[in-house]
Amino acid sequence: MKREITVTVNGEQHHSHVEPRMLLVHYLREELDLTGTHIGCDTSQCGACVVDINGEAVKACTVLAVQADGSSITTIEGLATDGNLHPLQEGFWEKHGLQCGFCTPGMIMASAQLLKNNPTPTDTEIRKALEGNICRCTGYQNIVRAVQYAAEHMRTNASEPVGAGE
Repeated sequence: MKREITVTVNGEQHHSHVEPRMLLVHYLREELDLTGTHIGCDTSQCGACVVDINGEAVKACTVLAVQADGSSITTIEGLATDGNLHPLQEGFWEKHGLQCGFCTPGMIMASAQLLKNNPTPTDTEIRKALEGNICRCTGYQNIVRAVQYAAEHMRTNASEPVGAGE
């Protein structure tokens, strides 16, 4: 028997009827067509499916869609604003923090949680925060550089007076 859920995803409210056993990652991809959240392992080992639920980075393969009822969810598609990349998205582009790109959405979402809690992380703190995310291509150094780039840009933009750069 399907269950009714209401979630706000990337600022838009959705009402759906879902199977009680449907994982949030499948709901986002199959029901809402938000395919930026990747399915890598279905065992919570790789981190490709990380999303923000009510302000916390969570692996969407570990949450049932019905458990997310009433939640506010941000996916990789929800980070960019007004057509501008989020500093983390820009950092991964500028610092070559991706190769195949499969792990990138999860890496970015986990990094967003880190920078929310620690705007000036060390390289060691970045590596520790990303322990639950696996990249099989990059060797991580450029990912760390991308997060540092984003942290610097986020601090710089936060310190600009209102109207600066316009």
